[in-house]
Amino acid sequence: MLLVAVGCAGWAFVAQGGRWSPRLDVLTHFMPLLTAAAAVTVLYAFVAEPPLAKLALIGFGGAGLVLAGWLIVPEYLTRQAIAPATDTAGQIKLIQLNAWRANQDLEGTVDWLLAQNADVIVLQEAEAVGPVLKRRSAYYSTWESCTVMIFSKAEPVVLDIPTPDDKRVRPPTAGVTLRDARGDFTVLGTHYAWPVPGGLQQSQGRGLARLIRQFPKERLVVTGDFNSTPWSFTRREEDASFGLRRLTRGMFTWPARGLPGRATRTPFPLLPIDHVYVGSGWRTVKIERGPRLGSDHYPVMVTLAPSP
Repeated sequence: MLLVAVGCAGWAFVAQGGRWSPRLDVLTHFMPLLTAAAAVTVLYAFVAEPPLAKLALIGFGGAGLVLAGWLIVPEYLTRQAIAPATDTAGQIKLIQLNAWRANQDLEGTVDWLLAQNADVIVLQEAEAVGPVLKRRSAYYSTWESCTVMIFSKAEPVVLDIPTPDDKRVRPPTAGVTLRDARGDFTVLGTHYAWPVPGGLQQSQGRGLARLIRQFPKERLVVTGDFNSTPWSFTRREEDASFGLRRLTRGMFTWPARGLPGRATRTPFPLLPIDHVYVGSGWRTVKIERGPRLGSDHYPVMVTLAPSP
């Protein structure tokens, strides 16, 4: 237990170097698991008999808790302003889902998506689910050649955006511009690489930020599987560079099935890596996590209303 406590404290301390190093920033993503392990060592201190063991467990375990909490707690201190649900004029419902190219229940996933009657559906790893949804619905959709697809009830004013072939320049991204009673608004969907090797995600984020600057931000919606937790320094920097409001505050979405390489399902998701950003022209009416489907991600459902 003392080794676990020392490991937690050392991990949390080194993770602070993520402010300067993308490689060290990888360590920040696992802070919830590290916090739980550090808490166990502190609790164990109360049953440990040697006084020095008690002090060591409390000291190292407590240090791990404080350093990990330093990263996690700010995410939950930001309150989400929720607009009255009775204000229905101009509301849109959006679903964000990494549909998983190895989806184990294609028809069931599409059944659920259609039952939600969403105005916009943004899918990543859409190779399997995307064609089925397109065949079974009247949604307009972006091109199937991209792993990210956007489906909309309304006919797009502008369909899709040019995406560089080099994923180091920009992550796979799809976009549509739609029109309602208040004018045009754009929805972008994206899918980042994993945080390892360090540096690729950060490069993709800079490319996405450049793309975001090409659109009016007031009514912009950006959503996707960012493969990045909100307590990472990369996510914090992009929150600032995007100039948008992130609605998903600590909403855990992965894994919905087992961990990679394991068949056993996890009882609950371990990391919040799917996010939704909006401009100041949108108010949040509702945001919730959907059920476990055939994907390895949980869906995120957001209802937005125009700001007065």
